[in-house]
Amino acid sequence: MDLTEIKKLLKLVEKSDVQEIEIQEDTFYVRILKHGNQIQTVESPAIYSAAAAPPKPAPAPLPESPPAVKPGLSEHLIEICSPMVGTFYSAASPEADPYVQEGDQIKPGKVLCIIEAMKLMNEIEAEITGKIVKVLVDNAQPVEYNQPLFLAEKA
Repeated sequence: MDLTEIKKLLKLVEKSDVQEIEIQEDTFYVRILKHGNQIQTVESPAIYSAAAAPPKPAPAPLPESPPAVKPGLSEHLIEICSPMVGTFYSAASPEADPYVQEGDQIKPGKVLCIIEAMKLMNEIEAEITGKIVKVLVDNAQPVEYNQPLFLAEKA
C-alpha cells in the first residue's frame, strides 16, 4: 500500500459515516479512526524480509488521545493542548481574524484554532467555559502531540 492509497482511504473515511477501518496486507498494517472531525492513523510497515518473517504481530494499539485540557498552574488555569502533530493556524485564512485572542471568552464548541495534518484541516474546539489568558504558539508554527497551545482561565 502506498501513500496515494492511504490518502484515498482518509478521504473516504472523512466523507463517510465509517468511524474506524483497519487494513492489513502481508507485512503492512494501517488503522484509521475518526473522532468527530478529527482523523487519526497508525501505520506499521514491516522492517523484516518475507523469507525470515516471524509470525505477524498483533496490530499496535493506538495511543490514547490526550485530554484536550490538562491541569495547569492553579485550580483555575489550564493548558489547552494539541491532540495531534501538525501545523497550527490561528485563523481560517491569512486575511481572516484569529479565532481567539488573549482575553477572549470561550465556551465548549468554540473553534480555537486549526491544526493541519496530512493536508486535512482539523478544527480544535474548546471543551471548557473560560477566558484565553495566553496564546502559546505562533501562527503557521509546527506543533507536537500534546503540546500546549493556549493557557486558559476556567470560569
